Amino acid sequence: MIDTLGVYIHIPFCRKKCFYCDFPSYAGLETIFADYAAALCREIDRRSGLFSACRVDTVFFGGGTPTLLPVKTLASILETLQRRFPVLSDAEISIEGNPGTIDRETLRALRSAGFNRISIGVQSFSDRVLQAVGRIHTGRQAVQAVLAAQAAGFNNISIDLMYGLPGQTLQDVSSSLQQAVDLPVSHVSVYGLKVEEETPLEAALAAGRVTLPEEDDELAMYELATQFLPDHGYLRYEISNYAQSGKECRHNLKYWRYQPYIGFGAAACSFFGDERLTNTTDVREYIAKVNADKSPVAMKERIEKDTAIAEYVFLALRTAEGIRFAEFVRRFHVDFPSYYTEEIETLLQQQLIYATPDGIGLTLLGMRFGNRVFAAFLPKKDK
Repeated sequence: MIDTLGVYIHIPFCRKKCFYCDFPSYAGLETIFADYAAALCREIDRRSGLFSACRVDTVFFGGGTPTLLPVKTLASILETLQRRFPVLSDAEISIEGNPGTIDRETLRALRSAGFNRISIGVQSFSDRVLQAVGRIHTGRQAVQAVLAAQAAGFNNISIDLMYGLPGQTLQDVSSSLQQAVDLPVSHVSVYGLKVEEETPLEAALAAGRVTLPEEDDELAMYELATQFLPDHGYLRYEISNYAQSGKECRHNLKYWRYQPYIGFGAAACSFFGDERLTNTTDVREYIAKVNADKSPVAMKERIEKDTAIAEYVFLALRTAEGIRFAEFVRRFHVDFPSYYTEEIETLLQQQLIYATPDGIGLTLLGMRFGNRVFAAFLPKKDK
C-alpha cells in the first residue's frame, strides 16, 4: 500500500530552448499557457480520488521554466493540488526558475503561495559560456536571482551548474563554484554536458562551429567540483548533487530510492512500484485529451521483478547511501549478496564499489564511472 507520495507537475514552456536541451519543453507557446494550466487542474481533479489516502510529502514544479507562468496561475495549480490531495504541512514544495524570469516581487508571491524551495538554473556565472549555450541570462542576473530569492524568504535555494560546455575552461568552472558558495545557496547540482541527438548543439559540433573542452580538461572540471564543494560544506549525497546538512532535495531522493510518485502535465511520468505511466509529450494533444475527459497517458509499462531490481540498484547506487541489504530484502525478498555474488566480487576488484556488512556503495572511482557499475546490474532474466 502506498503511504506517502511525491507529486511532479510539468510546465513544458521555455522562453528560448538552450542549444543542448532535449527535454520535453517548448518555446513560443504563450497563447496556450492558460489552457494548459486549466487542463493541469482538471487532470489533478480527476486523478485525486485514486490516491485520497496517500499523504503528499513532496511537490516539484519542473520544466521547462515554470516561472514563465504568472504567479497567480502557479498558485492556482498548487491550490488545486492541496485541495484534492492531503499535502502535509511540512511538505517540500519546490519550483524551478531561471534567471531572467524571476524578480523579487515574483519570488515573494511564490513564497506566499506556499513554495518553500527554489531551484535556479544558473549553469554558469560566465557570460561567455552562457551565451555559447543559448542561455537567456547573464552571470549578474544569476547572482541577483539568488539574492532576490533569499530576500523573498526562501531559505532552501538550489542552483544548477554544468561543466564541459563549449569554450568553457577550468577557471570558468572554478569561478562559478566559488560564486556559488559565496551566495546563500544550500544545494548545488553539478552536471557534465551530454550532447543529445538532434539538438542545435549536436549540429553546431558537427559543423565545427563550436568545440568542447578536451577530455582531460573535462575530467579536471569534474574532479574540481567533487573536491571543492565538500570542502565548503556541501556534502555529496548523489553522483551529481551536493547539499548542506538537511538540505538534500527530498523529492529527488524519492526517485533515487525508488519510491512512488505521480506526475501531472504533458510528458509527466508516474511510478507506483510495479507500473510506470507517461503522459503524451504533445502539449496540445494533452490539453485536448484532458478536456475531452480522456486519459493523457501515452505509455503504460508493467515492471517485472527483474527489471525492478535492476532499476532499484541503478538508482540507489547513485546515492552516497548506496544499497542497504536489509532494505533490498524487504522490497524484493531476495538476498543481495547471493543474487549478485560475481558482480560484487568483480566490482570490488576494480575498486568501483566498497562493501560493508550492511551494504555496498560507489567509491569515488565508481562515482566517476557509474555507468560501468550500473551495466553490471542489468536485469537477470535467468533468476
